[in-house]
Amino acid sequence: MPTTFRKYLELIRFSHTLFALPFAMLGMIMAIHENRTVLPFFPLRTLDFPGILICMVFARSAAMAFNRLVDRNIDAKNPRTAGRHLPTRQLGLQSVLVFVVLCSLGFIGGTALFLPRNPIPIITSVPVLLFLLGYSFAKRFTLLAHWWLGAALMLSPIAAWVAVRPVFSWAPVLLGLAVCFWTAGFDIIYALQDERFDREQKLFSIPAKWGIRNALRMAAVCHLMMIFFLVMLPFVYPEFGMIFQIGIGLIFIVLFMEHLLVRPDDPKRINLVFFWLNIFVSLAILLIGIIDIFY
Repeated sequence: MPTTFRKYLELIRFSHTLFALPFAMLGMIMAIHENRTVLPFFPLRTLDFPGILICMVFARSAAMAFNRLVDRNIDAKNPRTAGRHLPTRQLGLQSVLVFVVLCSLGFIGGTALFLPRNPIPIITSVPVLLFLLGYSFAKRFTLLAHWWLGAALMLSPIAAWVAVRPVFSWAPVLLGLAVCFWTAGFDIIYALQDERFDREQKLFSIPAKWGIRNALRMAAVCHLMMIFFLVMLPFVYPEFGMIFQIGIGLIFIVLFMEHLLVRPDDPKRINLVFFWLNIFVSLAILLIGIIDIFY
């Protein structure tokens, strides 16, 4: 059982949960603070935090496992991914399908934790889930696949805000847009590894369509858009002040380093940029946001 459990964690790249989870936590904290100042009669419930955590983990696990399921034949042809669990039959097709169904049910069940006070999460759970699963087909028909993934992660701070504070605000939207372009940027960089393979298989990706140099430019534009939305965030969420603005400067420096380090002919560097630097970005924004709100 421990070995099988580990294989499922590897299948869904569980460590990559740290890309979106910090933004969901920040969206939740922003909403809690806003409630205390605007809606003191709508306090945080005990189940709100575990509800957000459960929904995040199950939604991402379902989407990632479904992606591996849908891409199993493509992965088998790609030398970089041929060693994954489904092409090598370390995990069975039916067992992964059951895993997707169970995680999907876990996500929908998790949204019920916000009842009866807030029915929005459970009402929107199925459409959100379908959108997340739909990403797995995107690279077969659109160059917007990178931004589809970005939009999927964009939902994390917005959904966390809505779960705690079901009132429209531009604050989670701007934070979500920053997440969207940040994700699209590093996904374009990650796709550099498969530039030739994607072109041969007629899959849609920016590197395969426009070439490596233009792909790097597009990734840089995406990251500049991320910085723009972060800069705009304090204008709609005044609780973010000087500390947050200093943090944005730090994030800009990290992203600049990311583009300096990237070498399309060096997969190790791409993986370094993809995982460690982006994990630092997400955790840094969470930490800076918490410090600025409460300090």
